[in-house]
Amino acid sequence: MLVLRIIAIALSSYFGALFFGRHTLFFPDFGSNFIFGLIAGAIIGLLAVGLELKLSRIPIKIVCFGTFGLISGLVVSNIIIRTLLRNTELQILLDGIYPIIYCILGYLGAALAARKASNTEFSRILPFLGGKQEKESFKILDTSVIIDGRIYDICETDFLEGVLIVPQFVLRELQHIADSSDSLKRNRGRRGLDVLNKLQKLSQIEVRVVDNDFPKIPEVDSKLVALAREIRAKILTNDFNLNKVAELQGIIVLNINLLANALKPVVLPGEIIKVYLIKEGKESGQAVAYLDDGTMVVVDNARDYLGSNIDVTVTSVLQTTAGRMIFGKIKDSEGHSDTGLQV
Repeated sequence: MLVLRIIAIALSSYFGALFFGRHTLFFPDFGSNFIFGLIAGAIIGLLAVGLELKLSRIPIKIVCFGTFGLISGLVVSNIIIRTLLRNTELQILLDGIYPIIYCILGYLGAALAARKASNTEFSRILPFLGGKQEKESFKILDTSVIIDGRIYDICETDFLEGVLIVPQFVLRELQHIADSSDSLKRNRGRRGLDVLNKLQKLSQIEVRVVDNDFPKIPEVDSKLVALAREIRAKILTNDFNLNKVAELQGIIVLNINLLANALKPVVLPGEIIKVYLIKEGKESGQAVAYLDDGTMVVVDNARDYLGSNIDVTVTSVLQTTAGRMIFGKIKDSEGHSDTGLQV
């Protein structure tokens, strides 16, 4: 692509020189007009390459809708000029206004069509441009999952596909949190904005900001449910309450916390794990360690081994609403061999 861009700029520069110098293709006259045309052509070529780079970052659907809107605006401009402004006594004055009419209506058509490209109702009106939208997989990000940040790691590993939807009302909530006077909330809001910025730079997934809003619904969670129902999307969250409310209304929810719990390695009673004891437990003689995924391991009669790595035999596993807890004993106390599972 770099070679093609260089060739395009070079050709634009050369033909600009020929045009301004008005010389033949193979016998130019290297005068002042030729140099001016050379520079002008190079500038036009650079602008074209810059426009190409800019458009390459825009989803193809928005480009298609914008192009359709531009054409529609130009057609409307032509109709207005030919039917309403022709054959008038002010024809000479109006001739200078025609380009302005074309520019204004063309811009309005392109801008409005591109802005409404993500609107499902607009896509149904133009099925040849937006007909595939019904087949796209939409996942709406809520504020909590953006601030959490793990969604970026999941997207980076290509485990998610489809389009990530970020509503404007979620962006406003993030900005409000980032502007909070409380330092903790302010840092959380800024981290959420940073996560969104990193997500938009990922090439393997599309992040789309939509304007869909529901002014009559005050709560953000209720707006998320309404938007999910409108565009037939799933909700990505780690908010337990939103999870329950959305499921009650028939919305599919992807909970990051449930995913994290499901990915924790399975540990069965009798297996041996290697852990690092970091603090005392609640009961006498207990010591506590944590696995890499954050799972708490409570070891009986291990307080004397604080600050060291030991092999532990799992005695039981307790699943709670807050997560999973593993209980065990020091391996040597049961006479097990050194072989076993290490985490």
